Amino acid sequence: MYDPTVARLTYRALLGRRRALILAILPALLIVISVLVRALSGTDDQTASDLLGGFGLATMVPIIGVIAGTGAIGPEIDDGSVVYLLAKPVKRPTIILTKLFVAIAVTMAFSALPMMISGLILNGNGQQVAVAYTVAALVASIAYAAMFLLLGTVSRHAVIFGLVYALVWEALFGSLVSGARTLSVQQWALAVAKKVTDSDLVTSDVSLTTGTVLLVVVTVATTWYAGQKLRALTLAGEE
Repeated sequence: MYDPTVARLTYRALLGRRRALILAILPALLIVISVLVRALSGTDDQTASDLLGGFGLATMVPIIGVIAGTGAIGPEIDDGSVVYLLAKPVKRPTIILTKLFVAIAVTMAFSALPMMISGLILNGNGQQVAVAYTVAALVASIAYAAMFLLLGTVSRHAVIFGLVYALVWEALFGSLVSGARTLSVQQWALAVAKKVTDSDLVTSDVSLTTGTVLLVVVTVATTWYAGQKLRALTLAGEE
């Protein structure tokens, strides 16, 4: 269920000079802020957790997921070049899964790695804070990539809708409205991160079981539906 040619084309589209620069802005900003915080206030576990959770997981990871997920297929649909891809003897689920793998890999690379670096800078992984948030970024990357890949498949305004979700739902409502937190990828990922550290520095509004199940269900469901939408697009083109 993986096609090297589709993967190569998707990597090329996502890691072009302009898009790679956009992807690198937030991770670089997180690392710079971490260096400044460490220099000004020294080592503090609570500060490290607040920065990694409040900026890293709540803002950086979903936005990178938007860019990688929608960029994996959205531009091809917008400019019509997806027709040439669909004309190849490659199964539609293979196309979706391949693009998902690429989107996940890119999201992880630009979010989890900077998260670990920032955590080590902030408190040297005291109380496993850096590892916990890195794990959270890894599992969140999978769900975000799947969600935003689907969004890129069904909408020509996927980036706008994705940013609204990332900035309004995850970053704003997710931090202010308790009910919204239960339906937040961020909280699901935090449930996994909380298992990594025994301290109270990482908290989640959902249990580990609930968070894990919802992460799996959302990833599988959105990937399946993206495949169905791509299949329908193929049939429409053939007609």
